[in-house]
Amino acid sequence: MQEEGTTPAVEPLDANAGSAQPASGTQVTGAKQGGHPGATFPEYLESLLVTVLLALFGTTFLVQAFKIPSSSMERTLLVGDHLLVNKFIFGGTGAWYDRFLPYRPLQRGDIIVFKYPFADHQHFVKRVIGVPGDRVKVVDQEVYVNGKLLIEPYVVHDPSARYDPLNYSFPPPAAQYITSAVLPEWAHEMRSYISGSEIVVPPGKYFAMGDNRDQSLDSRFWGFVDRSAIMGRPLFIYWSIDATSADYSRETSFLKRLGGILDTIVHLPKRTRWSRMLRTVH
Repeated sequence: MQEEGTTPAVEPLDANAGSAQPASGTQVTGAKQGGHPGATFPEYLESLLVTVLLALFGTTFLVQAFKIPSSSMERTLLVGDHLLVNKFIFGGTGAWYDRFLPYRPLQRGDIIVFKYPFADHQHFVKRVIGVPGDRVKVVDQEVYVNGKLLIEPYVVHDPSARYDPLNYSFPPPAAQYITSAVLPEWAHEMRSYISGSEIVVPPGKYFAMGDNRDQSLDSRFWGFVDRSAIMGRPLFIYWSIDATSADYSRETSFLKRLGGILDTIVHLPKRTRWSRMLRTVH
């Protein structure tokens, strides 16, 4: 995925889903002690199908693995962090089973993984700033929700970031030039949600921003996050490796990516950020 705010393409998070691994030590009915000759092909096939079904169930409804290839959520999440995302947490989808499961509503401050609304197979990670009905504005790099200053101890600002007026004031006044980073679809649609100096979050939508505020292409630049696109909330970092956005860029050649993988394997202990292992995400 390409880094936000540093490349023309918008891809704040390109997270690759992992798959669950089969449990070791599983016994196969009919296998003889000391080897596998007693197991028949149908039994092997049955075991494989059960393993696949369990993996699909787990990654569909429970947890899924992602990696962070961009700096839009630094310092909360770093490039090279590998996460497990809890998909069994948020309600509000309108499904009949919502009332029977231990779901909770989405709240301001929740970190979410979601499908980017304007491209297939891309997953982004941002923090919820506004929920349906909220009035949001940015004044001098400070966020106000429903007229009150939002306290954000997690936010960082990068003095070296390329200047963009939306980092200082949002929504933009009608006479203000819309920057090239704003998607044309959103530049046209945005005006219908502006009331005075604020933007109003419509039903079923969420306003999300990155913690690395000056290096994040977020709801200011491409619009609201639909509830149906939200997959879950990061649980913890199960592994973290010292990496850069270039290591995950799709513009990098195959041979260069392969070389990077081999280098990581050779220097794995040195490049692993041991202090971030099993750290919960807030």
